[in-house]
Amino acid sequence: MAIDAQTMQAAANRQNVYAISLLSGRIFAGLGVWHQILPRIATFTQIVLSDGDRARRVTLQPADLGGQEELNHLGYVAEHQPILEALHAEFCDRETMTLIAPAQVDQVIHHADHTELILELDGQTRTITTQLVVAADGARSQLRQATGIRQTGWKYWQSCVTFKVKARPSQRSHQTSHQTSHQNIAYEKFRTQGPFAILPLTGDRCNVVWTLPHAEAQAVMALEEEAFNEAMREHFGDHMGDLEIVSPRRLFPVQLMQSQHYVAPRFALAGDAAHCCHPVGGQGVNLGIRDAAALAEVLGDAFRAGEDLGSIAVLKRYERWRLWENWVVLGFTDSLDRLFSNEIGPLVLVRQLGFWGLTAIAPLRRLALQLMTGGLGRQPQISQVRRSKACTNATL
Repeated sequence: MAIDAQTMQAAANRQNVYAISLLSGRIFAGLGVWHQILPRIATFTQIVLSDGDRARRVTLQPADLGGQEELNHLGYVAEHQPILEALHAEFCDRETMTLIAPAQVDQVIHHADHTELILELDGQTRTITTQLVVAADGARSQLRQATGIRQTGWKYWQSCVTFKVKARPSQRSHQTSHQTSHQNIAYEKFRTQGPFAILPLTGDRCNVVWTLPHAEAQAVMALEEEAFNEAMREHFGDHMGDLEIVSPRRLFPVQLMQSQHYVAPRFALAGDAAHCCHPVGGQGVNLGIRDAAALAEVLGDAFRAGEDLGSIAVLKRYERWRLWENWVVLGFTDSLDRLFSNEIGPLVLVRQLGFWGLTAIAPLRRLALQLMTGGLGRQPQISQVRRSKACTNATL
């Protein structure tokens, strides 16, 4: 049973864009929904890293993953709606699952052998009894707060301005219908104020995540359209030609947060309710997908063994699996942002040595890509399920 505070229609209207890792794609394939998602999202075949206006760049390609199956891309970029609709359709097709929405959880009462959820639904109160509550209600999780699980972390000095752009049509263009002016390349441009990421989308569009100190981000949001376009192009570059902005600008602050525990008796955290990281590298949603796959695997094994799904002994297996793996990614994204968001001489030298290493040392490129694509750490069994004909090696 799933409980959501929003209707399906309201949830589908979110404008979020996600970088989806190769591992997340395999998890969706194991769930049987990838063939619905993949035709509606974009792939990227290269990742280009740059340090400000310095000449040295690093280009990461599928061949750099070396030793793995043949691939022609490094990841995917998905808007919110295709993923939500595919997962919702799969959920509704399962007779054993029920969605209650919109509903508000007013109270959680834990007992030794069960938990009671007191809901407000259609102006009435309803009580649900369950063995286990899984909270995936975001970074401000009320369920986490009610259970008393503490967090560690900090708010960054930065906010992100995000929006979508599209190449203006040109009469001189000779591109065929299957070509895109972004050439399916993802860019991470490290700047002193923060990273400037460009992710390819379908339809000749890109999603931009522009990280700036809070005051500068607020000032950019307040710019008139012409001034905003000019400021954006200075960072974006001219590789896509003339651009137009095709979505409203959105602003969100950045934080790092890690829950001290992911579980309590009859209670588990997943996704942003458990952790948040800096958006550099696009890892956030992938951590949540991996959490869900890991928790489902642990609970499935416990169910087959006849164990109590809400017992702390069972839930600790999930925590041991995911808590430290997530710490690695949180530390990686935090280090990247701090290393590049300054012009301190020794750190600039370290950055340039790192860029040289990524260019010259193949094992280092492979390690970096394995971290970014989900190849490090314990792999959920669902990601190793035999793929359908609709999900060939070339698409995964």
